[in-house]
This record gives sequence, C-alpha cells and structure tokens, in this order.
Amino acid sequence: MKRHLPFAALLIFAFAAFAFAQEATPSPSPKPKKPRVTKEMLQKQLSDMETELWNAFKNKDPKPFEMHLGADASVVDSNGVAGKNMIGEGLKMCDIKTFTLSDWKMTKLSTSTVLLTYKGTQEGSCGGAPVPANVWASSIWMKRKDVWEAVFHQETAAR
Repeated sequence: MKRHLPFAALLIFAFAAFAFAQEATPSPSPKPKKPRVTKEMLQKQLSDMETELWNAFKNKDPKPFEMHLGADASVVDSNGVAGKNMIGEGLKMCDIKTFTLSDWKMTKLSTSTVLLTYKGTQEGSCGGAPVPANVWASSIWMKRKDVWEAVFHQETAAR
C-alpha cells in the first residue's frame, strides 16, 4: 500500500492541473426582462393615443387612424355603426373647432384588451348639425403583435 501512495498523489496532482487549465464556460445570461408597465403608464399611453385620434379628426388627418385603428374596428355614434373604411367620410363631413378630454378611466379586460372611458367636450359640426357639446366615450384597445390598436369606439351625448 505504501508503494501505491506516491503514484496516487501523482495522479491527483496531474488531474488537478488539467482541471485548473480548463477555461470556465460562461453561464448563459438571463434574457433581459421587459420593463414592467404599470396600470398608470398604460392608461397614459392609451389616453395619449386616443387624444391623438381626436386631434387627427379635428385636423382631418387620416394617418393616425391608419396607424392606430385595427382593420376590424367599429365606431358607434348617433349616426349609426361605421367601420375603419368610413373614417375618411367622417373627416370630410365634420368640422371640429375645439375639444377637451377628461375623467379617464381604464379597465383591463384581459392582458391584451383594455376598455378606456372618458368625457369629451367639443365644439363643432357634422353634416351641418352641431355636435353634442359633451359626450361620454369608450374605446376598446387590443394589443396585437406588441402593438395597441383601437378596435371599438362609441360616443353618447351627455346630459
């Protein structure tokens, strides 16, 4: 047994040298987490986009509607139900002078669907008739392919 002890020690040192000579393999780095979006941040983002649509309507600019409305979007107001393809006609018929939006409330219907409600105060006309001075409005926004799209909007004259 004493004869094998130096040989065993030599083997241990040899394997130890190989172990220390190996390069350390880097551990896979975790994927960076997306920053957490709070309810307040999401409400601000969507209310800003909703306001952008009101400005586009006032300025008769169809581009924001093309960008923010889903292809299957529906709009309901006192004139009836319209789709995204009818927005251009509304831009031509209406002349909105001023508006303000307030009393925002957001309700999450799912992780990718949000109901946004608010009050609109406006001055202008559509088809020669004055628009209601005050409306309660709601819009449903859906996140599709990481982009929020408005898929439904309605307005009701406020008393």
